Amino acid sequence: MDTKKPYILAVIIVFIYTGMYVISKAAFDKGMNSFVFVFYRQAAASLLMLPVAFLVERKNMQSMSFRLLLKLFFYAFIGNTLGPNLCNESLKLTSATVASAAGNSTPVTTFCFALLFRMEMVNLKSSSGRAKVAGIAFCFAGALVIAFYTGPSLRPVNHHHVFHAGGAHASKAPGRGLWIVGTFLMVLSNVTWSLWMVLQAALLKEYPNKLLVTTAQCLFSMVQSFVIAVVAERDFSRWKLHLDVSLLAVVYTGFVVNGVAYYLQAWCVLIKGPVFLSVWNPLVFVLTMFCSSFFIGEIVHLGSILGGIMLVGGLYSMLWGKSKESNGVQNLEEENNPEEKVLDKDEKEEAISTLAVER
Repeated sequence: MDTKKPYILAVIIVFIYTGMYVISKAAFDKGMNSFVFVFYRQAAASLLMLPVAFLVERKNMQSMSFRLLLKLFFYAFIGNTLGPNLCNESLKLTSATVASAAGNSTPVTTFCFALLFRMEMVNLKSSSGRAKVAGIAFCFAGALVIAFYTGPSLRPVNHHHVFHAGGAHASKAPGRGLWIVGTFLMVLSNVTWSLWMVLQAALLKEYPNKLLVTTAQCLFSMVQSFVIAVVAERDFSRWKLHLDVSLLAVVYTGFVVNGVAYYLQAWCVLIKGPVFLSVWNPLVFVLTMFCSSFFIGEIVHLGSILGGIMLVGGLYSMLWGKSKESNGVQNLEEENNPEEKVLDKDEKEEAISTLAVER
């Protein structure tokens, strides 16, 4: 059973993120303001993280310098505030299928930033280096296909939807211009998220308490998201949460995604390594495509499917290149140091910090 546990948990994580895309899209179709939604999500996450951080880390708390707090504020804006707001605006303009497909590009975009900051390298003479470059090209091409090619549509597989959108906010195909804008907002969201992950790795070397760092960024993001939401939606009557899919989306993303999913991801990465979870990303895309059609009547276009397949191809090309490169380095190190075959604990923890957290 212990050997099967990571795979069972990975499937659970896949379903959690599928639910996030579908339920969030249903809430926006219902008329919920996406900026208000991010504030409520961060508030719910802070409500969850604060007592946990206090109970677990109260004996290990170290003072944070003003410089560190400024970094946390800036990083929170990039990864916890700007990224989710861009993602949700994109989700409103496109579809849950596009959002889940674009998620496959995050590891590739992260690699590009790591390359820019000289944390990674590419050797075009090696097959692993060429695979990495091919992965970048496939992801770029996939995003262009989603943006500029709609193609025939696949009608919803179920006409009796669980989540019913109301009136003017009902789910429908947006205009070509809005679709293109939404696609590139999603790409930009992935860029901010990837930049956040690269910066996070350096931050955790400076202040290695992951729980406190996460909680602090969550609190900063809650304040930032509130300011943005007030500017975007000044009619506070529209801030009300009713007993419908909007409240479900806030509770689900704030507690289940930010709480349960993040913990399960950290555990899986610790046991199986950072590549393990990335391999499961395409399943989120496939399930979201089906569930969004079944539960909210979303129209899936051929362009979204083809673009998603190209993004998945780019992801696997990148992962293959990274795996081949890592195996080559490991074999070389084992030849030189046959006793050092186990991944260092600090390396495992760094892998968790950089790859465990999702939107």
